[in-house]
Amino acid sequence: MDTALTQSLIELEQHVAKDGWDQGPRLFALVDTAELIKAEPRLAAALAPETVEFDGAIGPLRSYTSIEQEGFPGDKPLDEALAAIAWPSTVDGVALVIERVMLPPTAEAQIPDADAADVDLDAWAAAHPERQEVRIAVGVLRDGARDCALRLRSQDADDDVLSGPDLVPNLAEALVHTLQD
Repeated sequence: MDTALTQSLIELEQHVAKDGWDQGPRLFALVDTAELIKAEPRLAAALAPETVEFDGAIGPLRSYTSIEQEGFPGDKPLDEALAAIAWPSTVDGVALVIERVMLPPTAEAQIPDADAADVDLDAWAAAHPERQEVRIAVGVLRDGARDCALRLRSQDADDDVLSGPDLVPNLAEALVHTLQD
């Protein structure tokens, strides 16, 4: 597990949370902070990574700087929007913050037939009594690391943000494809 990625996603989710709920998707490039400072020394004061002592050596704590990509199309289906994205090699990873309605596994047996013409699965899920509204910050790195930070709307506090690499595997996989050459 990449603790720098985990920390970046938690901070990113908390940053987005400051703007409240009911937001569209937000896309971010993740860049190694030390490399960004090397390339852009004038940013050092604002981005200087913390230093730590490890095995007697003092050095910067690895971190990622999030750079929001303005104009991410929130009106397109997510899979189409992500399929149109490619990143330059200077980008170490990518993160996406989205809000969704999640249902517990027990609701799976209740899902109506999606082939029926009059069924709106999104509306059905939004009206389900066991639904949970969530904000998800999922990120992946070129080296294969992935993680996710998740906040339930019903537990809307920074201390209640959950994290784990396998919370939204399909979304993480879609982000991995944006990093491939």
